[in-house]
Amino acid sequence: MKRKEFRFLFLSSFLILSILLSTLTLEAKVALTKEENNTEKIFLAGSATANITPFLGGGLVGNFGTPPPATNVHDELHARCLVLDDSQTKLVFVIVDNIGINRNVIDEAKRLIQEETGIPRSNILVSAIHTHSSVSAGGEGEKRRQFADNSQDFDEYQLFLIRRIADVTRIAINNLEPAQIGWGVGNVPEHVFVRRWKMKEPVLNPFGEYDKVVMNPGRNANLLEPASQPDTEVSFISVQSTEGKPIALLANYSLHYVGGTLKNDISADYFAVFADRIQELLKADRQEPAFVGIMSNGTSGDVNNNNYGAPAIRREPYEQMKLVAEDVAREVFRAHSAIEFQDWVPLKAAEEELNLQVRKASPSMLERAKEIVARPSTVKPNHRLEVTYANRILNMDKEWPDNIDIVLQVFRIGDLGVAAIPFEVFAETGMEIKAKSPFKQSFTIELANGSYGYLPTPEQHKLGGYETWYSTSRCEVEASTKIVATLLKMFNNIK
Repeated sequence: MKRKEFRFLFLSSFLILSILLSTLTLEAKVALTKEENNTEKIFLAGSATANITPFLGGGLVGNFGTPPPATNVHDELHARCLVLDDSQTKLVFVIVDNIGINRNVIDEAKRLIQEETGIPRSNILVSAIHTHSSVSAGGEGEKRRQFADNSQDFDEYQLFLIRRIADVTRIAINNLEPAQIGWGVGNVPEHVFVRRWKMKEPVLNPFGEYDKVVMNPGRNANLLEPASQPDTEVSFISVQSTEGKPIALLANYSLHYVGGTLKNDISADYFAVFADRIQELLKADRQEPAFVGIMSNGTSGDVNNNNYGAPAIRREPYEQMKLVAEDVAREVFRAHSAIEFQDWVPLKAAEEELNLQVRKASPSMLERAKEIVARPSTVKPNHRLEVTYANRILNMDKEWPDNIDIVLQVFRIGDLGVAAIPFEVFAETGMEIKAKSPFKQSFTIELANGSYGYLPTPEQHKLGGYETWYSTSRCEVEASTKIVATLLKMFNNIK
């Protein structure tokens, strides 16, 4: 064979061999990519509960005056956790049976969770349900502070709560299993009513000014109309095993709380009754691991269960919360039958701090407050809460900074968006977020990642009323507008 022919044959063989190797390498890469993609598309879910019932003897907060001591446990309080995992990202929901939890307590719990599980704090949502039958998670005695974002001086119950929030997350992670997920929405208008009523004649407030709106006005001739509209929807997320066994259901309803408890009873209100009832309806009793029903609080800062446009109905203790929970659970169960479960959906999370100006009383209002506090107790106040709010605005002026950073958070679960706000949010704000969200379905969890009081809209601020009073509403008048704009931007970033 001539040298040229040999060289040509050698080069041709080498070229063919190179092409074959490249093809095999490409096929191997494609196979590996397919295998990796299959691994990524395994969806997992796990849930758990941890008992957080406080010690008897603590004050039950939520009303004016001296908190009555807890002398009985009607139903145990819990931290209820749901963990979702798309094999790349984990999302954590922890819904806590408490009236409201300071940011420093939640931050410490998140620090532990991140340290012990590796889940970033941006992916951990911790919120309170706002029961008025729990002891404070804001500190007791000398440890109770108006503003405690940076404090590490925790009392005994706060330390217990921090540890249990971290523990319940770890237990839920231990319970992770291949799962399917779905979500839906129902409508329960019969139990949500705007508690702020416009009045025919303005009413004096504790600051010597006149409000056009009164919270819980009772039934009287001065009533004009409700000041806004409630959000009547109940949204929910449901997860089940690949064999169809219910794992957990997390619902969201914009109802402040129901009440109707005995004065000295610890209770998780209708939130706990719902959790138990939805378990029954889904036939998920006595499972291993146990099914976890969860009800989170939506945007209910101006909404409760009292219809002041109709005659009052007297109920026995705990009767009303059972009625509410039954109706909400049945509507969720009805809507649940129509949802389509998915084997895998993408998960994303984002967290952002927003700086807000603290809303403090004017110099003239502070001078008036000093005069009120200095008056003899024999002097009859012009308003029954005049002294209370004089002390509140003086303490706030002394203890609160001029600006605070709040945590805003969003989750993406497929085409579902979840927003988290650390205030008692008005219903119209929640409905605005739903209307403008880039996701097919959205809902908002309030009192999440902190607790800073009420969040009226600028329009509601103009009307006055309890939720707009200094120290009750602690941030600037435009706070809700800034929060909605930030959340919508964050939604679009994770879409």
